[in-house]
Amino acid sequence: MDWQSGLWLTALAICGIFTTVLGVAHFFFRVLLDFVTAIPRTGPPLKPFRLGPIRYPTKRNDVYGIAWVMNHAASYTLVSIGIVDLTAVAWLGSIAGMIILLWISGWWFIRAASQLYLGRRAGDWWILAGFAWLGLVHLGAALWSR
Repeated sequence: MDWQSGLWLTALAICGIFTTVLGVAHFFFRVLLDFVTAIPRTGPPLKPFRLGPIRYPTKRNDVYGIAWVMNHAASYTLVSIGIVDLTAVAWLGSIAGMIILLWISGWWFIRAASQLYLGRRAGDWWILAGFAWLGLVHLGAALWSR
């Protein structure tokens, strides 16, 4: 293994540890972000969900439930990405590895840009930068491994 491979493997291991921990933390975001208070179960009726010919009466439990579903989906994806990063020694430098790295990079860039939906406070910009850095690490490893 040359020093460049070692550098990318180390960077991906750091990303993998962080991502796995973040993925596990996401399972608890419903408590950490106080979903129960943030998404009240009582109140005025919500507009029905409309998508083309589909009409579905939306209840507050639907909104609460989708927040759970999305956090669990994010958790699963994050833990999966973390495990993939931690096993990079087995696939770094392969064509499949490059494709996986490009996909992960795109995922992190989407996540970085999406941070602005939460706000534009200083912390939001730092979080955006951190997620963009994760995207750049994966993009760099993909380009290096081609």
